[in-house]
Amino acid sequence: MLSSASISRYAMIAISVALVAISASVHEFAHGWMALKCGDPTAKEAGRLTLNPLAHLDPFGSFVLPLLMALAGMPVFAAAKPVPFNPRRLKDPARDEALVALAGPVSNLLQAVLGTVILFLIITFVEPLALRGDAPYEVYYWCAVIANSYVVVNLSLAFFNLIPLPPLDGSKLISPLLKGNARRIYNTVQHYSLPILMAVLYLLPSVFRIDPLGWYFDITVNTAYDLLMFWW
Repeated sequence: MLSSASISRYAMIAISVALVAISASVHEFAHGWMALKCGDPTAKEAGRLTLNPLAHLDPFGSFVLPLLMALAGMPVFAAAKPVPFNPRRLKDPARDEALVALAGPVSNLLQAVLGTVILFLIITFVEPLALRGDAPYEVYYWCAVIANSYVVVNLSLAFFNLIPLPPLDGSKLISPLLKGNARRIYNTVQHYSLPILMAVLYLLPSVFRIDPLGWYFDITVNTAYDLLMFWW
């Protein structure tokens, strides 16, 4: 029989995977929406300009991969199907490609703000009822856990996607700023982006006890979380 601690752990894993999948879908929708605003209707033509998660989720990248990561105690990330867009259809390709890339992380930051507002309302209005016994404490507890996890998941997705390595959005933000030899070196590094990401995420922490992603999240995700939770 599973202990209560095991049940809570598996419930948290299920919640995290579900929230990552939903948040990643909004992220992809934001890319398509911004592309349309900048003159490229490719995502709309492909039926991807929708908030329906089924249009964006990938069975392995959106569910199996984050589930395996969570069960192994690794950082949980998900990969939704990238929204298609055509830079040649943008009104100002040099500017608009960066805007399309930035739209995804911005959508996650806005979701984090939404989660903060929901958590504030739960703690302000539902917690007193639960403490008085006028509302089920378990319902209050899990609603607060889900709202808090929604904030953390979206902050993590936002700042992770800003890392300047393909296929992450940060690569599309930094690439136009590079010229000459710097641009050539960066293009060369892009060919090795996946091995670099895997090394940063898993090899360095597990083998060498060096966690650059953890350091980066301490500066970005944790700082942003503290700013959002100033009232708590």
